[in-house]
Amino acid sequence: MSDRLSGKTCVVTGGGTGIGLGIAEAFAREGCRVLIAGRRTEALEAAKRQIKADHPVIWRQVDVSDPASVDTLFAWAREEFERIDILVNAAGINVRRRSMAELDPADLQQMMQINAVGAFYCMRAVLPEMRTRGDGLIVNISSVAGLRGSVLGGVGYSMSKFALTALGQTVAREEGAHGIRVTNIYPGEVDTPMLNERPVPVSAERRAQIMQPVDVADAVLMVACLPPRAHVPDLVIKPTTHDF
Repeated sequence: MSDRLSGKTCVVTGGGTGIGLGIAEAFAREGCRVLIAGRRTEALEAAKRQIKADHPVIWRQVDVSDPASVDTLFAWAREEFERIDILVNAAGINVRRRSMAELDPADLQQMMQINAVGAFYCMRAVLPEMRTRGDGLIVNISSVAGLRGSVLGGVGYSMSKFALTALGQTVAREEGAHGIRVTNIYPGEVDTPMLNERPVPVSAERRAQIMQPVDVADAVLMVACLPPRAHVPDLVIKPTTHDF
């Protein structure tokens, strides 16, 4: 345990599993007060038990695709924390039927709403207080599929992550003058539960070669521990053996 983020508060959406959980764990170890939010209460409760910290980690159910649910989350977060210093948008989904020929329009709509529009709702909820304070950090977990169209990730996932990339880059330019930093993180393959939605099962051998959630979490932690004068707009992190 250390205290590089002592006194800070953070909301992590998608914090119940995968990359979001890894980030929540890393921040809690550094003294940050953390609220993990997501759709599945059982995953959030399990994540809370897993995270080891010197202070309680709290959780709250949210549907980031629903603006009313997002507003309720952040109103509650402000009651618990008084202020929100860091927002991490890590909520994201993919589907099994991914190709243009197979993708269901309803699945596309859901991916856009959760992966991109949901991040917009969350950013919109925290930006006013960050502007008033003249300080704040927002980290969006995009994907290398948000930089280059990905057959592996699929049409809908790539579309949604490109949209998230554009959202983060534009807001960073708008809000930098207010002391607010926005960082897009672009992970390559990571061993998370999302791999279970692949059309072809991922072997144990491949899972051992790709990144773990803690690898992405350490990159996000580096960004969060920089002084307010330093801003990382975009950061790619990928398995060493993979091309980019």
